[in-house]
Amino acid sequence: MVDVTRRVFAGKLPAAALIVAALPAAAASATAPEAFRAIHTAEWAWREAEFPDEEDPKKPISPRLPDESAAAQDRRLAYWREVRTKLSALDPAALSAEDRVNFAVYVAQIDTLVAAQVWRDWEKPLNSDSAFWSDLTGVARRTFHAEADYRNYIARLRQYPRYFDDQIVNMRAGLARRFTPPRVTLKGRDLSVASVAQAARPEDTVYYKPFSAMPAGFPPTLVAALRAEGAAAIVQAVIPAHQRLLAFLRDEYIPGAREALGADTLPGGRDYYQSKILEFTTLDWPPERIHALGLSEMAVIRGRMDAIRAEVKFEGDLAAFLRHLRSDPRFYVTTPQALLDRAAWIAKTFDGKAGDWFGRLPRRRFAIVPVPDDIAPFYTAGRGGPGVYLVNTYDLPSRPLYALTALTLHESAPGHAFQMPLSQENTALPAFRRDTYISAFGEGWALYCERLGEEMGMYETPYDRFGMLSYQAWRAARLVVDTGLHTKGWTRERAVAYLADNTVLSEHEISTEVDRYIAWPGQALSYYLGQMTIVEARRKAQDALGARFDIRAFHDTVLQMGSVPMPVLAARIDRFIAEGGPSPYGQDG
Repeated sequence: MVDVTRRVFAGKLPAAALIVAALPAAAASATAPEAFRAIHTAEWAWREAEFPDEEDPKKPISPRLPDESAAAQDRRLAYWREVRTKLSALDPAALSAEDRVNFAVYVAQIDTLVAAQVWRDWEKPLNSDSAFWSDLTGVARRTFHAEADYRNYIARLRQYPRYFDDQIVNMRAGLARRFTPPRVTLKGRDLSVASVAQAARPEDTVYYKPFSAMPAGFPPTLVAALRAEGAAAIVQAVIPAHQRLLAFLRDEYIPGAREALGADTLPGGRDYYQSKILEFTTLDWPPERIHALGLSEMAVIRGRMDAIRAEVKFEGDLAAFLRHLRSDPRFYVTTPQALLDRAAWIAKTFDGKAGDWFGRLPRRRFAIVPVPDDIAPFYTAGRGGPGVYLVNTYDLPSRPLYALTALTLHESAPGHAFQMPLSQENTALPAFRRDTYISAFGEGWALYCERLGEEMGMYETPYDRFGMLSYQAWRAARLVVDTGLHTKGWTRERAVAYLADNTVLSEHEISTEVDRYIAWPGQALSYYLGQMTIVEARRKAQDALGARFDIRAFHDTVLQMGSVPMPVLAARIDRFIAEGGPSPYGQDG
């Protein structure tokens, strides 16, 4: 999982960012670039110290967990407000063209961080998809190499009681002001806590995993000592912390969580939801516009789905075709390994096409692994990022093969496991652009990759193409469902019915997804709106450049940016057109 505090930024694009598109090149002053560099360098170092990146295997395992107390939250708000004041004192016109882009991206990041603190999002550190306790397990699944890794990890485990107690205090404050996920979305989410809280032995928990297979070069005495210390930390700190959390969830939090579904019923109501639209899409669109767009896009996609139904000569309407696809056993595998094998085949098939569509390829490879058992029942069908493509093998009758190609293109290459490493490997970008993730950009790119699969010849059958269209419909439907739930009083049943009528998602997936939209307002909007921005930028470039348009140069230009707000991306493609469509890497790109 991507840490939502340090690495995911998807804030409102401030007016200053429009300088990227509007201002001509200006001579940089002697002081403005230095001042801007000093501000973002110091703040990024502070941010990394506050929130160590536990997912990057190139970075050391931190011996501590963040301070999540209310006092720490107030301190962070004051710090980021001070940074924002310093940025406001700078004249972006005095920066170079590249630094004006950096300035726009960075101001959006700081604005998002400030907004999250003002809304006190830290009082709701969970949703139906993920939670602070499940986010911690990623470290236990890393590969440890040195004794220091184990020493730091054991010290970290010892901090679980303090960290969990801070989170419980925060959640209790959120509970008091009705700032919680809806109760219906929390059903069963305590089971992952129970799996640790009720463990009979430390070896039965995910946290013991680093001690199960230790480096071959360790002396036996060191192995025995580290295992004993690790087991003691789990028994004395980790398990008791989970036990207190489990009691809190079952006795107080889940029974006391709000019943209403919409974000408009939270403190701040409509304004809070609008802030989430800005955060996740980087576009200042009202919910009504998004809802109407979703309805119109769904109509177009349904037309294409009907055409495929006719192509395969299915006798019956679209609703009957959807039922057929959900139930015909030829579209499903019977073992988890068969699903993993098929995903691997699809990923390698793309490898054979990559050079025709991309000039710069990432150096980092990725593994294909099953979603861990403790989170699989409530997890999405797949998820990808640097070094990994997670495939959910839980409930195989809900994992159709005709959707697997689209899923793989999205989550592995050229989607998340492709885009994110390219960003991290681009040392020309400042750190705050290399190591952050904006949902509209990252998810929009990954959804664009599903659509690109049709051009690349990745969909081998009409059913595969239908799976892609169903995934497009799924993301367009989110525009309707998310805004319907959070501004129009939709019930959970209405949202489930809308997805069932318009996509081929299984009943299990629909249930999981709807709970995700209810508990995580606005995030689901980022996919389709991000894809639309990329598609429109490409169309504009193709129309303007004609025969000079090179798809590899276009893709390289988009991915070379890292992760940026949508207006910044659109402005960059305008510059790409004005320059004649070159690769950002030159002739060797």
